[in-house]
Amino acid sequence: MSVRQDESDGLPPGRRGWAILTVALAIAMSVIDGAIANIALPTIARELQASPAGSIWVVNAYQLAVTILLLPLASLGEIWGFRRIYGIGLAVFTLASLCCALSYSLPTLTLARILQGVGAAGIMSVNGALIRFIYPRGMLGRGIGINAVVVAVSAAIGPTVAAAILAVASWQWLFAVNVPVGLVALVAARALPRSPPSRRRFDTPSALLNALFFGFLIIAIDGAGHGENWGLVGGEAAAALGAGVALVLRQLPQTSPLLPIDLLRIPIFALSIATSVASFISQMLAYVALPFFLQDTLGQGQVATGLLMTPWPLATAVVAPLSGRLADRYPAGLLGGLGLAAFAAGLAALALLPAHPAVGDIAWRMTLCGAGFGLFQSPNNRAILGSAPRERSGGASGMLGTARLLGQTVGAALVALMFGLFGVRASAVTLFTAAGFAIVAAGVSCLRLIERQR
Repeated sequence: MSVRQDESDGLPPGRRGWAILTVALAIAMSVIDGAIANIALPTIARELQASPAGSIWVVNAYQLAVTILLLPLASLGEIWGFRRIYGIGLAVFTLASLCCALSYSLPTLTLARILQGVGAAGIMSVNGALIRFIYPRGMLGRGIGINAVVVAVSAAIGPTVAAAILAVASWQWLFAVNVPVGLVALVAARALPRSPPSRRRFDTPSALLNALFFGFLIIAIDGAGHGENWGLVGGEAAAALGAGVALVLRQLPQTSPLLPIDLLRIPIFALSIATSVASFISQMLAYVALPFFLQDTLGQGQVATGLLMTPWPLATAVVAPLSGRLADRYPAGLLGGLGLAAFAAGLAALALLPAHPAVGDIAWRMTLCGAGFGLFQSPNNRAILGSAPRERSGGASGMLGTARLLGQTVGAALVALMFGLFGVRASAVTLFTAAGFAIVAAGVSCLRLIERQR
C-alpha cells in the first residue's frame, strides 16, 4: 500500500487529532496495565488460591512477552506497514483484556496476560514510528512530547487507578475497563497514516534468537537481583550471551536487521539509546525506592506517600510537551544533559532530606525530579526517531521501547539487590545510586554535542 500524497509529511490537522487520540489511548492502556497488576497481586493470589511466588507470573508473563516481541514486531511493521501491526496489536490487547477479566484460575490468567503482552508489544513496537508519520517533520518534537506525557503519566497513575478500581470493584475490572477503551481506540485507528511496506522477508531465525537473548537476559537480571542461586543465574546469563552473539553475527551482514545494528552505527542514535537505558535505570530505582523511603525512613503514611509523589508526574506532564517544542529548535544533547542534571540533583536532594522534613521540602524535590526527566525525555526520543532513516522508523521505534523496558528491568533488579545488601539504609542508598545513573546519563547525553560538531 503506497503512502498517500497528504501523508508524505504528516497528516492534516483534523485527521492528526484522531490519529494521536488512538495512539494515546492504546499506549496509555498498555503502560498502565504493566503497573496495575502489581497492586492487585495479593488480591488475585488470595481469590485464585495461588501462592505469592506463583502469582508473580501475572506480572512477569506480560513483561516478558512485551520485551521479547518489541523488535520482531517493529521489523514486521516495516514489512507490513505500521498501521497494520498497530491495529492487530490493539485488537489482540483488547481481546486479551476480556480474557483476563473472565479468567478463573492462575494458569488461565497467566496465559491471558501473555496474550495481552503480545498485543501491548504490537502497540509499543510501532508507536514511535507512527508518530513520525502523523506529525510533519517540523513538529516531530511536539508530537513526541505529547507521547512522552502519556507514557509518563500512565506509568505514574497506574497504581492509583488500580487502587481506585479495587476500592469499588473486583480485580477482574482492572482488565475489563480496557475493553470499551480499546474499542474506541480501534474505531479511531482508521485515521492512522499508512507507511510504505518493505519488500524484504521477515527473519524468523533472528526473531527466535532475539526472544532467547532477551528472555534469558531478563530472567538472569531478575534472578540476580532477588538473590537466586548464582549457578542458575550464571547459566541463564551464559544462555543469553550465546543467543546474543549468534543474533549479532546473523545481523551484521543484513541491510535492515531485526536487531538494528545498522542504526547503532549512527553515533547520535547509539548515544541516545545509551542515554535512555541509563536514565530509565535511574527512574526505576527511584520509583521503587521512594515509597519505602517516605514511609520507613521519613515516617509518612500510605495516603501521604501517594500525595507526596504526585508532584513528580505532574511536573513531567507540564514540562514534556514544552521540551518537545524546544527539541524542534535546540539539540537533544543540550536539553537532555540539562534535564538529567536537574533529575540527578533532585534525587540527591531527596536522599539528603532530614529526618522530619516539611511537606514543601519534599514537594519541590519531587517537582525537580519530574521536571528534569520531562526536559530530557522528549528531546531524547526525538533524537532516536529523527536520527534514523525514514524507512527504518520501525527499528528505531522498537529500540526506543526496548531501551526503556531494559532500563526499567535492570533498575528493578538493582533495587532488590540494594535492599538485600543495605537493610534499613537501602532506600537512601538506592536514591543516591539513582542519582549516579542520572549523572552518567547526563554525561552520555552531552557527548552528542561533541558528535554534532564533527
